[in-house]
Amino acid sequence: MALDSPILEITDLTVSLPTEAGWITPVRGASLTVHEGERIALVGESGCGKTTFALSLLRLVPPGSRITGSVKFRGRELLTLSHEEMRRLRGRELAVIFQDPMTAFNPVLKIGAQIAEALEAHHYTNGRETYRRVVKLLDTVGLPNPEAVAQQYPHQLSGGMRQRAMTAMAFACDPHLILADEPTSALDVTLQAQALRVMRALAREFGSAVILITHDLGVIRQLCQRVVVMYAGLLVEDGPIEDVMRNPAHPYTRALLASVPQPDAPSKQRLPTIAGQPPNFLALPTGCPFRPRCPLAIADCERNPPVIETAPGHWGRCFRAGEPG
Repeated sequence: MALDSPILEITDLTVSLPTEAGWITPVRGASLTVHEGERIALVGESGCGKTTFALSLLRLVPPGSRITGSVKFRGRELLTLSHEEMRRLRGRELAVIFQDPMTAFNPVLKIGAQIAEALEAHHYTNGRETYRRVVKLLDTVGLPNPEAVAQQYPHQLSGGMRQRAMTAMAFACDPHLILADEPTSALDVTLQAQALRVMRALAREFGSAVILITHDLGVIRQLCQRVVVMYAGLLVEDGPIEDVMRNPAHPYTRALLASVPQPDAPSKQRLPTIAGQPPNFLALPTGCPFRPRCPLAIADCERNPPVIETAPGHWGRCFRAGEPG
């Protein structure tokens, strides 16, 4: 599918959350365009704002939170829709695969009933038709004996099976956009690869765009075409996956890539680590938030860094974007 039609246009999105210690802003001025059928990885360390970014698109942030900017989905401004209008969009056109299916599923309802509930809320009214669709979805994601799985409770499935069932439920209503929040973090490497293959096949079959949220750069090549890097609430790099892997524009992206284990590396070689700790959202440094940890930091970095394009469609938010480390 040609990636020529924007399905999601985010402009200057800022999300502030109330905490006991004061207000924090885990998403700061984010702008991003996602095209029909495009598969994007949103990467960064834990706590950098990725999940808040994704949940704010669905307006699922905690009560009392502040969301400003613009989020247009297929031309509709989501931030001004009513609660009922958002409810009709969630699941049907915008769906989410949560990080932990054991807590995302209702433990006292059977798997099939929970998928059927999503279908009945948006599409199907005939019970037999709904049941056939549930079984077909469970079969499509590769679950053995899908009719039996539909009659089981979440605790009766393995972690990998629950993840596949959660994927089936997300794709149940043929959504235009899937938000996948760390969907493979609790799986071993074999199950990770299987889960990503299933997600890629379903995204192609249904023509769905995907935003994969992860801290693991080792998995994104299996699903995604483009990488967006987030640090301390800011989007700091965006580009085609192969270009970002070969020539990262931001020092933070370079540090993340250096920490990924390489299959041909000596077995006793220590992996590089990023010095220091991610900043506290209650006390962010001035200028570039990565400055206190950056080996390329200069005096200019005490000011807000510019966005510099290093190749067509590839940019970094850094005074030294694209310079060798």
